[in-house]
Amino acid sequence: MKTKNIRYAILAALLAGAPLYSCTDLDEQVYSEVLGSSYQPTEKDLPAIVAPVYSSLRSLMLGWQGYFDLQEEAADAIITPVRPNGWDDGGTYRRMHQHTWTSLQWQPENAWRQAFASITTVNRVLSQIADGDLPIANGKDATIAELRAVRAFAYYLLLDNHGNVPIVTDFKDVTLPKQSTRKEVYNFVVKELTESLPNLSENAATTYGQMNKWGAKTLLAKIYLNAQVYTGTAEWAKAIQEADDVIKSGKYVLDANYSDVFTWTNFNSKEIIFAIPYDEIYGTGNQIHMKTLDPLSRSVYPMNAGPWGGNCAVPQFIDTYDAADSRLADTWIMGPQKSAATGAVVITYNKAVPGMEKTASSDGFRIGKYKIKPNATGSLDNDFPFLRYADVLLIKAEGLLRTGKAAEAAELVTQVRQRAFKGTPAKATVTAADLAKGSRYNYGYQATDGTITERQGGDDIQFGRFLDELGWEFAAEAHRRQDLIRFGVYETKKWFNHRPQTVQRALFPIPQNEIDKNPNLKQNPGY
Repeated sequence: MKTKNIRYAILAALLAGAPLYSCTDLDEQVYSEVLGSSYQPTEKDLPAIVAPVYSSLRSLMLGWQGYFDLQEEAADAIITPVRPNGWDDGGTYRRMHQHTWTSLQWQPENAWRQAFASITTVNRVLSQIADGDLPIANGKDATIAELRAVRAFAYYLLLDNHGNVPIVTDFKDVTLPKQSTRKEVYNFVVKELTESLPNLSENAATTYGQMNKWGAKTLLAKIYLNAQVYTGTAEWAKAIQEADDVIKSGKYVLDANYSDVFTWTNFNSKEIIFAIPYDEIYGTGNQIHMKTLDPLSRSVYPMNAGPWGGNCAVPQFIDTYDAADSRLADTWIMGPQKSAATGAVVITYNKAVPGMEKTASSDGFRIGKYKIKPNATGSLDNDFPFLRYADVLLIKAEGLLRTGKAAEAAELVTQVRQRAFKGTPAKATVTAADLAKGSRYNYGYQATDGTITERQGGDDIQFGRFLDELGWEFAAEAHRRQDLIRFGVYETKKWFNHRPQTVQRALFPIPQNEIDKNPNLKQNPGY
């Protein structure tokens, strides 16, 4: 089956949205539900059974203040300053940038709610399978493994954002759940993924948009990469091993062009390992273009929707790029923007941004990584590539770098860089000595005239050059906060209008209203 057909089968099931559970009143005529007594699913029905689980991930990832926003707005590459048409939103984005949020403010709460919505959906379907309401003759073990792996994915996002969260696996248990420590959540996620692996599909061609064996292994590699942050104990060798398994499988390769990973036809990508499918009709929610482009850009593509003009690049981050790196232009929209109809310049995006408090419509380069097809609506067709082969190569590279094998790490980094320096291939090569250097990022506080005060620089960041590589490869892909934490930058460095806080901000708070509802929950330190 072609990947496009798989993608649309999933999205069609999401659109249908019919709850798959039985009714206890057999005399009642049921039109909106599927009765267990009359529904005997076969293997071809399995995508429809698991589809509601995946549909919940759309809002979790790219919804308002979802995982993407928390990873990017709190980091050093993307900001949402006040614009002439608004975007103060009661100081929401300034708090995200300056790390001054509290347990009562809504931005960390939405990601919490959406993650548990995904977990609840998995628990419901698993309960229906266990009760026989969804009698699966063939493929039952594989379906259960896939559901457990997707639930582990949602718990991984909670592990990363909030740390100390309840572990809930029983859909019928109505008691208030107890809070688990971050290490316990880490152990649970690793266990769920590891136990699911033997029954997960190894067929990359027929599992696009679903969690297969290689997606689970890549996720495990990513979790092991951050194990020292999550538990206090590094697991570099395990990260290398999981990444190596994916590499040796031969199932994925780097796409020839960096931009191919992010087009509206990226379901054809040979690089994407796990994507969250979006569609302008059947699976809406990818609004990255709406949140970044100025309204005047509507005539540039052209679009059938008017963008809102919010977030943009931090100038200090843009200054780290090599001018010959094609990822600069592939990721950011820069300079004059011309009307598709007349050719006239309608707006010019400038690198400079004076501050978070007040900007012009044209201030700041805009996110252009997710290519906008002509006549795009308010929701892009582009799928969100959460895990891709470049991740695997650089996870292994970082593990090697941190275990004294810098030369091997440099070979992998060079491999990833080569497609970004086709015009200047010599610049693609990095050495072990290069990776031992600090970061190019000019850390410090930016004054309104653009000058950097309270300078810190990046020379003191261990393996800072590797952090830069991660920034260039994965900009605007919900990576940056996690990477800054792992490299010791998140709570120590100044950037743009951000200064480090005196209290812990590497974890978001447990939402206060959740604590109010459940006395078993205790707030994270620093709130």
